[in-house]
Amino acid sequence: MGSALISRLGLLIAMLLASSVLAEDERFLFVTFKGEATPLTEQIYFAVSKNGTDWESLKQGRPILTSHLGEKGVRDPYLLKSNDGKHFYILATDLSINLSHGDWGRATRAGSRALIIWESDDLIRWSPPRRVVVAAEDAGCTWAPEAVYDSVSKDYLVFWASLNASDNYNKFRIWACRTTDFKTFSKPFVYIEKPYPVIDTTIVEDKGKLYRFTKNEEAKMTTMEVSDKLMGPWSDVDAYSLAGLSGVEGPECFSLRPETATTPQQWCLIVDQYGSGRGYKAFVTEDLSSGRFEPIAEMKCPFPFRHGSVIRITDDVYKKLKDAYPATAAAK
Repeated sequence: MGSALISRLGLLIAMLLASSVLAEDERFLFVTFKGEATPLTEQIYFAVSKNGTDWESLKQGRPILTSHLGEKGVRDPYLLKSNDGKHFYILATDLSINLSHGDWGRATRAGSRALIIWESDDLIRWSPPRRVVVAAEDAGCTWAPEAVYDSVSKDYLVFWASLNASDNYNKFRIWACRTTDFKTFSKPFVYIEKPYPVIDTTIVEDKGKLYRFTKNEEAKMTTMEVSDKLMGPWSDVDAYSLAGLSGVEGPECFSLRPETATTPQQWCLIVDQYGSGRGYKAFVTEDLSSGRFEPIAEMKCPFPFRHGSVIRITDDVYKKLKDAYPATAAAK
């Protein structure tokens, strides 16, 4: 067999193996909550998907994780895979609007300064929840926590939105702290300061650039920024096509389709249409740096998902999750 033919066969085998690996990864897990209708709806729910848009709830639509700590309710769950790939963490807002009888004033000015955190090695067996105070002493709330690994400082930047007594609870800012183990946290500091109030920040990386999506709480719209470093400087993506879309919050951005030899990577940006009760609306782009997103067909969800997060999982994990938390009750 000629060396040229051997080389071509080797390249073909490598491409087939790569395609197999990518196919196995094209499964998704969504963690979310249902709203504030009952105490049980402010807990953690899981849904899975084969394509990132058509979702199936696990455990017959019942909560996977519950918290009886702090305010005895959790919202805005964020699911994070550790940088070494060995652990998963869920960070959530320690808040029950149902149990506080819809008192948003209390929730913003006299709410929890803590996060509720779970951890797991396999997405199935989870630790008991722990409540960890991270916000400043004068914080009135600690909302929508997320975290991202900082390759410069070799730790995680954890961030959330707070109102503070120091300015008479006048403006939401994004605060942050650092951790290596999600058990002990550094002193909090202001991470995002804008002329207008901001909440609900999420950050993704693509091709060496960082992209940050945040809700402008005054305009009720989202913004998009880009930077080379997590600590900035950040600049607006001027061509961001969703800048004028109002009545949305909780932006989350994830890779919907990986890059292959023949197709570019596709990113999906979802935003929670919180005012309409319809849940998330999805948009896609093949060039994240352009800021240009196109709407896709409505996400098919078993219930209106509220502010949550998405990660890619392998097909093996997808099957194990469905086995561990069946979507339908077992026959008796």
